[in-house]
Amino acid sequence: MSAAGQRKREAVPSAGAVLARAAFRAAGFLGISQADLAAIIGVSGATASRLANGGKALEEGSKPWQLAALFVRSFRSLDAIVGSDDTAARAWMRGANAALGGVPLELMREPAGLARTVDYLDAARARL
Repeated sequence: MSAAGQRKREAVPSAGAVLARAAFRAAGFLGISQADLAAIIGVSGATASRLANGGKALEEGSKPWQLAALFVRSFRSLDAIVGSDDTAARAWMRGANAALGGVPLELMREPAGLARTVDYLDAARARL
């Protein structure tokens, strides 16, 4: 393989790097801190920092991988519901939700709360 071909192969990010980048971008749109995202996907602050800076990738199939995928899914559903209005999405994440029994951002810190929030958003999105 040529040197140029080798560089191209190395330039392709792993699925774990792509998912980590998507999770941090979604968190950015929603105004969610790196520390909050770390709690949501179940990693330490140091690991979150390495993920955010591209120094580490999520391990495919791991619990943080699964939680990050759910978090990105929640963002995609919420974004579709609010019509890409970041202000509305941020407000929804931080507002009390009677149907969920709490504030979505707080509920998402537990895997069951994240899954419940994703299910709620998916159901609301399906009605659109």
